[in-house]
Amino acid sequence: MIHLKNSAQITAMKDAGRITGEALLLARDMVRPGVTTYEIDEAIRRYIEKCGAKPTFLGYGGFPASACISINDEVIHGIPSKKRVLKEGDIVKIDTGATYHGYVGDSARTIPVGAVSAEARKLIEVTRNSFFKGVEQVKIGNRIGDIGAAIDGLVVANGYTTVKRYVGHGVGEEMHESPDVPNFGTAGRGTRLCAGMTIAIEPMVNVGREDVRELPDGWTVKTADGSLSAHYENTIALTSDGVLILTQVEKDF
Repeated sequence: MIHLKNSAQITAMKDAGRITGEALLLARDMVRPGVTTYEIDEAIRRYIEKCGAKPTFLGYGGFPASACISINDEVIHGIPSKKRVLKEGDIVKIDTGATYHGYVGDSARTIPVGAVSAEARKLIEVTRNSFFKGVEQVKIGNRIGDIGAAIDGLVVANGYTTVKRYVGHGVGEEMHESPDVPNFGTAGRGTRLCAGMTIAIEPMVNVGREDVRELPDGWTVKTADGSLSAHYENTIALTSDGVLILTQVEKDF
């Protein structure tokens, strides 16, 4: 069942989204060679808690941290560790969420570590652009398939592939609600979009094949061919006045 939100609920979700977005800005400023993913995760947790919110990821399904931090060919769900040290040329995906007054914000970014390859920079840019291409299709009366078709169309046009095993989703009082929001699809097909829907759109894009594999830790997902992957996500709301990007904050990236 899709839970439509009223204006008061969307305002509450914007507060959760702001905290989430600010936590990602803090994380971005920490990304440099020599920093561990554990240090970044701890800073995110402290910031979210300082804001009076709860780190949504911490304990979710047994996940042991406040952020998923994935490096290079890791697509999503990387577990922060004192042993994972960022190196010059890495790209790091940070995905986190805050629950505030009963509502969730969920957002992710891919961040270069120092000087990275031209391919890595292009991948990050295309992934970000594909998110906004999808958002262009978030209109009352359009369908979920319009979003995915727009995302995948841009990704493929740039020579990359869209991960299809993992998708976006509804967001609200729970981090994962209906409907699923694939990053691929057929225009004009799928659930019809209407005012009050709050969803996370999150393209995951690979340089190589779309295939992925889960590591024995039960969480970390990597590209099957070892190619680079990028991730970009925001929680958005569709209102009668248009789209609100709930996790976008000043100085966003």
